[in-house]
Amino acid sequence: MKYKEIIIKTIAEFCRLLIGVVFVFSGFVKAIDPMGFIIKIDDYLGAFGMDSLRPLAIVVAFFLIALEFILGISLLLGVYRKYVSLLTLAFMMVMTPLTLYLAIFNPVTDCGCFGDALIITNWQTFFKNAVLLSAVIFLLFHNRKLFSIYTPKTRWFVPLFAFLYCILFASWNYNHLPFIDFRPYKVGVNIPEQMHIPEGAPEDEYRYSFIYEKDGVKKEFSLDNYPENDSSWTFVESKTTLVKKGYAPPITSFNIFSLEGNDVSDLLLENPDDLFLLIAPHLEDASDERIDEITNIYEYTLAHHTPFFCVTGSSPEAIQPWIERTGAEYPFLQADDVLLKTIIRSNPGLVWLRNGTIMMKWHYKDLPSEDEIDALLTGKETVTKGKGWILMNMLTFTLPLLLVWLYDYWFFRRKRQRTDVATTE
Repeated sequence: MKYKEIIIKTIAEFCRLLIGVVFVFSGFVKAIDPMGFIIKIDDYLGAFGMDSLRPLAIVVAFFLIALEFILGISLLLGVYRKYVSLLTLAFMMVMTPLTLYLAIFNPVTDCGCFGDALIITNWQTFFKNAVLLSAVIFLLFHNRKLFSIYTPKTRWFVPLFAFLYCILFASWNYNHLPFIDFRPYKVGVNIPEQMHIPEGAPEDEYRYSFIYEKDGVKKEFSLDNYPENDSSWTFVESKTTLVKKGYAPPITSFNIFSLEGNDVSDLLLENPDDLFLLIAPHLEDASDERIDEITNIYEYTLAHHTPFFCVTGSSPEAIQPWIERTGAEYPFLQADDVLLKTIIRSNPGLVWLRNGTIMMKWHYKDLPSEDEIDALLTGKETVTKGKGWILMNMLTFTLPLLLVWLYDYWFFRRKRQRTDVATTE
């Protein structure tokens, strides 16, 4: 092989690895928390004035998650190299201009391309996409130099299996709590500690400027040279620009209010005993299919003098229909719905707090029984974080691909190799 061909092949394989890893990672972390990506899609549609399309946010989110994951896996394993390169190019041709628009006009704070696992700015997202676009253009012209793990006899299995796995995996996480929590309100976190700003931590740095006008001409001044005592200049406006971002704690706010408007956040966080929060960002849309289980949990806490509150982002007018529909007798508190969606991906969902620490969270489809709660509160059972889920999901995905590869290698690739050897002889 010529020196130039070796360089081209090396660059092509690097581009394949770069794009494949980024796409797989992006699709996988969004599949872990599809509800978060649905919320981000909803933000996009609202920012672009497409409110009528918001009901399609779920479909769009699942489609993009599966597309990214399939393209990434197909690139890494070298199947359908030409078509996958073309699809990836089309995808990047849409995303790169979109992220440039986001970087310039900033309609949403971050693109959500890596979910909550890795939050980057809109400009960082655009530069990332520009690099990927360059890589996929190079790959398009040199895709035949990529090594294919599977032969044409079995390569169809890779995108099909990747699609089924991704959709089923994302659906499970959508209908339960994400098996990995990337948000700051994960189990085991002490909320006051996550809100604490260390002594001496860097603060935000701002640049202040002032616009003055004289003889119809406007001029910008700094704090050092603005015409404080020159009456010939007329003040127009002031500007404040963030120069350097200071330290920001993982949790910036945790504000919960009574229906009368009193802040009860500290009372909840400083409670040394156990308490339960039934969190429902929007009671209007909250599911009541597990209302009997919720009622049983409330009655248990009532009997054991354990505080129980329902925290919602809904108005008092929306709370009353929930009470009438479910017969709820527990007290209600209010908070910003964005905060509640960040705490738990369930509407409603149950959170167990102890001295400001999140001990456990439950989706409404997985609510514990009274016996399970009693065992947890009395220490007869301990909270498990389910680390085995990661290994199980890795095996669930990689094992079928490995078995198909072994079948493909034994029955097709080795046979072709023997044929090639016989032909050369």
